[in-house]
Amino acid sequence: MPVANASVTVRAMSFPEDRPRRLRRTPALRAMVRETELLPRNLVLPLFAVPGKGVRRPIGSMPGVAQLSVDLLVEEARAAQKLGVPAVLLFGIPDTKDANGSSAWDPDGPVCSALRALRDSLPDLITIADVCLCEYTDHGHCGPLLRDVRGHLTVANDQTLPLLARASVAYARAGASIIAPSDMMDGRIGAIRRALDEEGFENSLVLSYAVKYASGFYGPFREAADSSPKEGPEDRRAYQMDPANVREARREALLDIHEGADMLMVKPALAYLDVIAQVRALTDLPVAAYNVSGEYSMLKAAAQNGWIDEQRVALEILTSIKRAGADLIVTYSALDAARWLSDLA
Repeated sequence: MPVANASVTVRAMSFPEDRPRRLRRTPALRAMVRETELLPRNLVLPLFAVPGKGVRRPIGSMPGVAQLSVDLLVEEARAAQKLGVPAVLLFGIPDTKDANGSSAWDPDGPVCSALRALRDSLPDLITIADVCLCEYTDHGHCGPLLRDVRGHLTVANDQTLPLLARASVAYARAGASIIAPSDMMDGRIGAIRRALDEEGFENSLVLSYAVKYASGFYGPFREAADSSPKEGPEDRRAYQMDPANVREARREALLDIHEGADMLMVKPALAYLDVIAQVRALTDLPVAAYNVSGEYSMLKAAAQNGWIDEQRVALEILTSIKRAGADLIVTYSALDAARWLSDLA
């Protein structure tokens, strides 16, 4: 009996009980028809730079990750590049901090020093400089604090913008390929773009953390970067996004595109795959996603307890982020993932 709709007639088919209804899914067939391809060149390795030489300080809540002095950081980046990982994302932990985060633009600070060393040793490596003041302020917030009319301490949005611009120019001068503001201050993309252009860095790209949620998944990063709020608001909800919102994500992305962003970031990744997909549908600009510290540490803890197969689950997570629409994935698993992908090739 034919089954019909308005335009197509489909003849119903029956199969003998012993006839397979699907092709046998051999490894070669699976690979041939795979829709989403995860490759080492899609990955970005975050690194934490500290002053000194020969310094490696393991981060307790992030197994396998450490704060590194510039000499050891260069070797870690070299290992990543050999595995096909094309880029690193740099964070700095300075010796001294103050209310304005002035170490952020210190030409002899850990990030600027690392950028120069990477430029000299690994000239083909893409270097991304995270721009935020939380690692550099003594109070741990992403900009200087002021008291509002009610006497409450709050982050001074407009006073933060020139400081972010100053740090961005310092990083571009030190050799950063890409400037990546992660602070979520209103108007910072425009301020940074103008400052870079005025200083002759018109070709410096801006990767905006356009969609950054006030997430509980950042806990281990706070230890790694020593950036937990110590004064003022107890958290960053006043200037990072509500995890319940997705229309806001589209607005934030469009604002940053209008201000001159060259690439957009969604952070975190795993709990926000729908947001990555919506940002991907919104723009043709490259989209990055940050597989953040809490996501990494949960994976490591489960694997160390023997509850999951780390390689299988890590690659499944990264593939899901790529499938959602991310062109680039910032992940602390980048070295391991690149090795695993090479072994599976």
